[in-house]
Amino acid sequence: MITAGIDIGSITAKAAVMKDRQILGATVIFTGYNAELAGRRVFDELLGELGMTAPEVDRVVATGYGRASVKVATKAITEITCHAAGAHYLDPTVRSIIDVGGQDSKAIVIDEKGGVRDFAMNDKCAAGTGRFLEVMARALEVDLDALGELSRAGERPASISSTCTVFAESEVVSLIAKGESRENIIAGIHDSIASRVVAMGNRIGVRGPAMMTGGVAKNSGVVRALESRLGFPLAVSDYAQVNGAIGAAFLAFSL
Repeated sequence: MITAGIDIGSITAKAAVMKDRQILGATVIFTGYNAELAGRRVFDELLGELGMTAPEVDRVVATGYGRASVKVATKAITEITCHAAGAHYLDPTVRSIIDVGGQDSKAIVIDEKGGVRDFAMNDKCAAGTGRFLEVMARALEVDLDALGELSRAGERPASISSTCTVFAESEVVSLIAKGESRENIIAGIHDSIASRVVAMGNRIGVRGPAMMTGGVAKNSGVVRALESRLGFPLAVSDYAQVNGAIGAAFLAFSL
């Protein structure tokens, strides 16, 4: 059986295709203003890469904030359930998930079967998300992908106390004006994100073994800051950004 998962996030749309529970491929595109169009595009692009056509796919599960707009889907399932299923598929030993995406962050505790035991979610403010990092990178005039490595050189992380992205940006501008190094500022930004996410995770008892998912998992500086505050390591899969789509594709086998 061939299944697909389509995860429509606020910034990126992801798709994954499986055959007999084995991953054939996955891809990511920007969502843009039209979630329905993004769902069609990411699915078509992945099928094209795999040399497949839509009729060859037996079942499609949609997830993410735009899941209701995916017309090709057999069923829509919440992103919490799909992220849990995806992490469990990638590593059955995982018991907690930290997911930091473009516009929200989540902490999920799962059982030995990948079922959700508890979760917490920040979707009210961009602080502690990928969007927050984008704003900070722009203020610092550095490439977003360079933040992780630059933070390694930070000897004394700057204090970023504001919980609002707008005010935090003002703090960063002030630090720049005072001559603080980019490296220390970036390390401080990563620590600020980690403090918010870990506080959220602690409310539901996040523990190891744990996995980090979402696009921000590609930022090694955020991963290090999270690990430091959590006190245990975070596994980061090559499929971290498409974890939700993989979970959706995996759950499609059970429909």
